[in-house]
Amino acid sequence: MSTFRCVFVFAIALLFLPTSAAAQLEMKGLEIGPWAGASFYLGDLNTDFGLNRPNIAGGFAARYNFNHRLAARVSFNYGRIEAYDSDSNNPFEQNRNLDFQNDIFDGTAQFEFNFLPYFHGHKEYFFTPYAFAGVSVFTHSPKTRTDNGQLVELRDLGTEGQMRGDEYLTISSALTYGLGFKWDLSYEISMDINVGVRNARTDYLDDVSTTYSDQSDLVRQRGQLAYDLSDRSLILDTEGDRIDRQGEQRGDETLMDKYIFAGIGFNYYFGDVRCPDYGHKKSRRRRR
Repeated sequence: MSTFRCVFVFAIALLFLPTSAAAQLEMKGLEIGPWAGASFYLGDLNTDFGLNRPNIAGGFAARYNFNHRLAARVSFNYGRIEAYDSDSNNPFEQNRNLDFQNDIFDGTAQFEFNFLPYFHGHKEYFFTPYAFAGVSVFTHSPKTRTDNGQLVELRDLGTEGQMRGDEYLTISSALTYGLGFKWDLSYEISMDINVGVRNARTDYLDDVSTTYSDQSDLVRQRGQLAYDLSDRSLILDTEGDRIDRQGEQRGDETLMDKYIFAGIGFNYYFGDVRCPDYGHKKSRRRRR
């Protein structure tokens, strides 16, 4: 049996596992709060999956608890990602010598499953690990610095020979999934830590995807700067000029880019923990 199938079966078993808390209490309600942490990038300029270039990330989230097991969460997030071929141990990537930075503005909607019963303010069931999955919509615009330090947006330069009007979109979507852990500090206040991976539906978070374009066409259509930033290879010809690399591999278009948010958040709970309905009466319990 595959690992995924084992985890799925285990999660379903937990969902239907009877507990005294589930039999005695109900929990529904909204919680909101900020989070802060780090953002990371995986893609053509980080094929070794290194996490050595973290950047500050953060956002604001709202979670609705349907019960002690299931919740839905929406969040608005920001994080910068960056990567440098100079960090790589791969000779091809070292010679390619590209780099980028990209500011990601992200909106995410996800469903969460608590592996343990979770009730705000409960003496025993005040913490749980959880898994989540959902979708994200984000904006981005990769940039790099020229040799004199000027920060330049790469999309408008068409570095892989894109025709004007056919540049990649700056709005895209992603499949989101990850794991987290949440716990109470009090009935109203809780904290959680989580790591979420975004599988983007674009391979241009880094402005690198396919092959080198024709030098003369790129200079004619976009200018000398576009060519200079499209090919920054370290290996030159015998006269010290750029080697014509038209059609040679620049990136891998078969693998989409990814970005990761990892952080810790504080949440304020506005809902209730209630006893079940006996004789059409419900009593609210704020602490146990």
